[in-house]
Amino acid sequence: KQWYQRRVPITAGDTSFLASSSVFEFKKNDMFRIALVAACFLLAVQSHPIEDLLQQPEEGGQIWAVIIAGSNNWYNYRHQSDVCHLYHLLTKKHGIPKKNVITFMYNDIAFNEENPHQGVIINALHGKDVYEGVMIDYMGIDVTPQNFLDVLLGKEMDVGSRKTLLSGPKDKVFVNFVDHGAPGVLGFPRDELYLADLTKVLDAMHSQQKYKQMLWYVEACFSGSMFNTLDPNMNITAHTAANESESSWACIWDDDIGVYLGDCWSLNWMNNTEQFFPNLVEETVEQQYLAVKNMTFESHTEIFGDLTLIYKEPISFFMGHNRKKTETEPLSPPARIYSYQSIATPDVMMYHLERKRGRSNNKKEADRLDQEIKYHTLTEGKVQEILDQISRQVTGSLAVSRYAQTITDPECNKGVLSAFFSQCYKMQTHPYITKYLYRLTNLCNGNSVKKIVDVVLDNCNRLKMLS
Repeated sequence: KQWYQRRVPITAGDTSFLASSSVFEFKKNDMFRIALVAACFLLAVQSHPIEDLLQQPEEGGQIWAVIIAGSNNWYNYRHQSDVCHLYHLLTKKHGIPKKNVITFMYNDIAFNEENPHQGVIINALHGKDVYEGVMIDYMGIDVTPQNFLDVLLGKEMDVGSRKTLLSGPKDKVFVNFVDHGAPGVLGFPRDELYLADLTKVLDAMHSQQKYKQMLWYVEACFSGSMFNTLDPNMNITAHTAANESESSWACIWDDDIGVYLGDCWSLNWMNNTEQFFPNLVEETVEQQYLAVKNMTFESHTEIFGDLTLIYKEPISFFMGHNRKKTETEPLSPPARIYSYQSIATPDVMMYHLERKRGRSNNKKEADRLDQEIKYHTLTEGKVQEILDQISRQVTGSLAVSRYAQTITDPECNKGVLSAFFSQCYKMQTHPYITKYLYRLTNLCNGNSVKKIVDVVLDNCNRLKMLS
């Protein structure tokens, strides 16, 4: 309903726009020819707004964008804020047709009961509402890894707006993913996207010529682990907020609504993009990577894949460049009080709970928050004990658990993490566990997936019995 209400195409029955034209004088033998041309034109615009048809794509191709906030829950506010901000940059400012932008967002923030500004999502950079006008193609239970992968493959969809990636061998594709992550995995509201599955889809997109060049920007902990073995010959470049062994960070705490408004790396690269607007052709992918790397102090940003051709392309090739003269909104500081502190993403939920407890004047709510904080504090310690126990049982020592290692067996990584998430704890509800999961995934380097999974299931089952 949201999708169709906002599109007002010219229909085949509407010829009123021709009525005022007095410059045409027809002879009888010209009438059929003119009518045929008019009919073809009307059919062409029937399903596309006029402004979309007037876009002149680079080199005969188009720009497509798939943007996704993979989380839900109020304390993850910043993920949907980042994506809403980006949607307006790509469409309103950079001129990418809305029909070419596919958006995944759970959509539980703007009208959340904890939101004191109902219907509003605040932009961390400018303090403005970025929710209004965003077309969300897949929301709620439709925000799943499988739907995301199906859209990338251009499959026919039967949920949401049904929009899918119809790109071809001449097109540029930009993908932005924002959420939690761990070694070889990215989070979704209820499920996970694993490196093994993403790799297969990227291979399929390449073999099916679904793009000419593709650029990924990924904001997640351990995001480098999803791309550090990316084949440089696939015409894909991936820019990540963190390397393979560390967390990404949240920035800008708003005490009024009690959340972080953005992610440090995402804010940095979007801020850099706005600084160059409307001259996006003047900055290359390489230059933006280096600029944002110097702006990001909390984590080590990385770039993988094709570092020759795409690396030297202007960012406008992937993020658009509106050729029309537009009136740029002033970037004056917002009339709000912000704390520009940063915090590691896995610790955001606990910080949110502690600050909420500190503001609470209701004894019943305060007691509930005390219990919740106590539960998560104990659970974080318990998770570390379980992972150490699993490591000892598989290898006989803790030596393999000292630091995150490169993933050499994606299928083992998927199998081991799937077992832990399904039987022990999920990173969606216990995000702090992502700091320790490398102790588990490292075991795949030298041990069979069956052996590891059996030990994981045994420890998780004993945990359930004790609980």
